[in-house]
Amino acid sequence: MSLPESLQGTTIAVLGGTGPQGRGLARRFAAAGLSVVLGSRTQEKGAAAAAELAASLGEGAGSVTGSDNAGAAAAGDVVLVVVPWDGHKELLEGLRAELAGKVVVDCVNPLGFDKQGPFALKVEEGSATEQAQAVLPDSTVVGAFHNVSAVLLEDPEVTSIDTDVLVLGDEREATDLVQDLAGVIPGVRGVYAGRRRNAHQVEALTANLIAANRRYKAHAGVRITDV
Repeated sequence: MSLPESLQGTTIAVLGGTGPQGRGLARRFAAAGLSVVLGSRTQEKGAAAAAELAASLGEGAGSVTGSDNAGAAAAGDVVLVVVPWDGHKELLEGLRAELAGKVVVDCVNPLGFDKQGPFALKVEEGSATEQAQAVLPDSTVVGAFHNVSAVLLEDPEVTSIDTDVLVLGDEREATDLVQDLAGVIPGVRGVYAGRRRNAHQVEALTANLIAANRRYKAHAGVRITDV
């Protein structure tokens, strides 16, 4: 599959690229032929994860390099935020300069867990996506990739991930770009799902999916019908 014109020559940075979701997304983007930079808390950890991922990819894959999160943010044309909720705001506040002028894709789900299972947390700004835009006024923030199974993304034996990615943002050019990015993953389709103010319910839906997956021992995603 050839890359869409919108992504030709584009470098994708993944902040938190050494966690399961970040590694999985990086794997799929690199396998599609995109250049990928894995970000981590330290340059050494990012480089080690990148070397391991690069060694596992086949012919035709894009380049995979690693850095700390600041280095990855500076290197990426499109930057994904795939970090734990607890450190979300602090990380982005420290990367304002590196992320200025870029499309930032927030993939973070503010969730809590107790004996009754997963639940959505209240966020002062409304959602992680809205918090990111408030912290990064010089960036264009799009919410996406909230509901995709890390297990499926990381598994090289899974050749197609049959799910839709709900894409949220206020700038049409940016949401179209992120829809194209979702579409480079075999089986995945990016679907516009509203403005940033609607991100809360998409982030919160992950709690429902986790509960369903635990009950049915599955890796369920979301499909939008009639689109």
